[in-house]
Amino acid sequence: MIPSSTPLTTLRRRALGAAATAACLAFAALATPASAQDTFPTKPLTFIVPFAAGSATDQLARAVAQSLTHDTQQPVVIDNRAGASGMIAAQAVARAPADGYTVLITTNTTHAANEHLYKKLPYDPVKDFAPVTGLGKGGQVLVVNVASPYQSVGDLLTAAKKQPGKLSFGSGSASSRVAGEMLKQLAGVDILHVPYKSNPLAITDLLGGQIDLMITDTSTGVPQIKAGKLRALGYSTQQRSPMLPDVPTIAEAGVKGYDMGYWFAAYVPAGTPAPVVERLNRLLTAATRSDAAKSFYAMSGSDAWTTTPQELARFQAAETEKWGKVIKDAGIQPE
Repeated sequence: MIPSSTPLTTLRRRALGAAATAACLAFAALATPASAQDTFPTKPLTFIVPFAAGSATDQLARAVAQSLTHDTQQPVVIDNRAGASGMIAAQAVARAPADGYTVLITTNTTHAANEHLYKKLPYDPVKDFAPVTGLGKGGQVLVVNVASPYQSVGDLLTAAKKQPGKLSFGSGSASSRVAGEMLKQLAGVDILHVPYKSNPLAITDLLGGQIDLMITDTSTGVPQIKAGKLRALGYSTQQRSPMLPDVPTIAEAGVKGYDMGYWFAAYVPAGTPAPVVERLNRLLTAATRSDAAKSFYAMSGSDAWTTTPQELARFQAAETEKWGKVIKDAGIQPE
């Protein structure tokens, strides 16, 4: 209770002082994130990519980096750390300083599939990362060497049934691996899996005749198809690819229920300040609309796809559950 003897002018001064203090605190609270959002980045960034140069993820990372460099006047270094199904790269980002300068440009491989494919991961896909935004979605194409005798998915499956375990498929990502395993499971065939550090490396062996087939992202496979070196037999999603309109979906070709796509997204280490995450979200979202990114989407047959950090977190949770079911139904045992 205020004493009745307190002068009115004193009360007014106290009220004005309290109001000024509250205003300063409010301004400081607003100024700090705005400042971070306006000034970040002030030095070069690093995009760590879980797959080799030339892979779809690498191509998208480079397209997005070009836009960020233009918008921020800061260089972006692309650091390809291929191998171990993206675990090397994911672990590196999880252990990086939580300042927003190290960004993981990745796919469902590291953040939805791996925890179902391996008994132990060197990182936690949820606890070790702060989601930034989705970057794109796409499908895959089933390819064989152009010299292969298989002219259709039906030809391939007939041969696989006649010679269980003799044919082989390569994969350099979880999307590619699970796509192949799903084909085996739904078609009831036994095809040997051969792992690679990235899809381009598997393509090299497919061209050299070391493996018989693979299901790869379109940005890796289509250039080889257009060059007449690979033959496309089927597309992995429910709709045909606009890049390959004459190629039937794998489901159309007789493997009922077949549907397997992939997605790209950006993450930073857990604990990265929210204003920095928001700034990166805006920069990366704008980058997906750049000419370089549009060229990548058109060339790869994929689509731009952006989210808020919260939307990506929810999407990742749903995808993790989905991929877990697909992997279990395909009979894949964690390594």
